[in-house]
Amino acid sequence: MAQISATSPGQLSRDNRIWQNLKYAISASSGFQSWQLECNTQLQGLHLEQQLQRYLRETLETLAY
Repeated sequence: MAQISATSPGQLSRDNRIWQNLKYAISASSGFQSWQLECNTQLQGLHLEQQLQRYLRETLETLAY
């Protein structure tokens, strides 16, 4: 049976900082900015985090193909 370990508040804080830095780096990348221009009308109303999640999902799907 799999064990589930509790995550410490310090780990959550560290993970959050890492994700914030990754979001900044990805959103500043030319690949993300080009993708935004291509999908402009489809992205209306989406928050940056939602756009990043969609971009990463589509990028990973393309790489997996």
